[in-house]
Amino acid sequence: MKTLVQNLLIQAVVIGLTCLPARAADELLEQIPSVFQRAGSQYSGMLKKLGTNSNLPRTTQPDGSVLTVKPEDWTSGFFPGNLWFLYEYTGSPEWKEKALAYTRKLEGIRHFKGHHDVGFMLGCSYGSALRLDPQEEYRQVLRDGAAALATRFVPKLGLIRSWDYKPYSCPVIIDNMMNLELLTWAAKNGGAPKLLEIATSHADHTHQQHFRPDGSAYHVVDYDPETGWIRAYHANQGADVRTPWARGQAWAIYGFTLMYRETQKPEYLARAKTVADFCMAHPKLPSDKVPYWDFGAEANDSTPRDASAAAVMASALVELSQQAEDGKKYLDFARSQLLSLSSPAYLAAPGSNGGFLLTHSTGHLPGKSEINVPLVYADYYFLEALLRYRAVATAKPRTELSNAR
Repeated sequence: MKTLVQNLLIQAVVIGLTCLPARAADELLEQIPSVFQRAGSQYSGMLKKLGTNSNLPRTTQPDGSVLTVKPEDWTSGFFPGNLWFLYEYTGSPEWKEKALAYTRKLEGIRHFKGHHDVGFMLGCSYGSALRLDPQEEYRQVLRDGAAALATRFVPKLGLIRSWDYKPYSCPVIIDNMMNLELLTWAAKNGGAPKLLEIATSHADHTHQQHFRPDGSAYHVVDYDPETGWIRAYHANQGADVRTPWARGQAWAIYGFTLMYRETQKPEYLARAKTVADFCMAHPKLPSDKVPYWDFGAEANDSTPRDASAAAVMASALVELSQQAEDGKKYLDFARSQLLSLSSPAYLAAPGSNGGFLLTHSTGHLPGKSEINVPLVYADYYFLEALLRYRAVATAKPRTELSNAR
């Protein structure tokens, strides 16, 4: 009798288990292999066309050929970063070799002080190298780069000056938040401890002075470097000083999320969430969640999108989802954005797009520059977002520059 009862119980459990709904498949997770396969194909083709060109890809020219830039250009670090992502995903020594070759093209700017974007230039190249292939030479380049960036700090303002050219007096742009990770890393890895103070000061002042009452970020705030007074707000790459430039909002979400990771200061998390919520709920956000180039732009089919803004935002939101208590809504939104970017509407057909991965990005519409084109940094943040998402979905943490040693 006992055996009969046990058998009946076992059968009941088995029947119950078979009646449970199957775990829903993760469509994005299933698409990641094909996206990276496409990326590998695209970048292999681009590398062949580049040949011995000593510069680094940024976008395409009107004739479809690749436009390359010198190491001093703010976008120079993204191409080697993309090659490192391909190595991170595939583990192929060939991608590592290519990534290292292009990374070393930037060694000469380790003391560069010409503008604030050293974090982009060296963090995405040498920082990726350090994450995936730790070597002392990479650490030293990054420490040198952080020391050079710190020379742009204006103590009277508590901020890092972005540019040195007119008509600005002492401009600070929201993009600058992205360069603070280089300082926080260096402060923990042999650089001057003051670098963390500089990064925190810049984030504090940006948090206090760089945002509209609705929670959106200005692009440029121009200061008087002697008095600290704000001379003017500027739209620059945005449509109007009163409207939210899409990629600027993405920089803000990303920058304050990473600074919360570094400091655990609650106001940084609150700021990241405020900007994210503003973007996610904006009435002009298209249904595919890839924004128009400016949230204030006319919402119609002829208005340029900015895939780069969606890619930066998605990558930031994946990380924010792991920091915020209500993180699921941010992860769900990022998943939707990444599914859109992975679709034929934005993912380049094989052999097209100059070898870049994403289409339909907008660099500087008011300047009539890089409109509806591929941009190397769109690819960078798209691939980073996919790798971050995979890590979250599979519960396998990946290393960020902040905790690379």
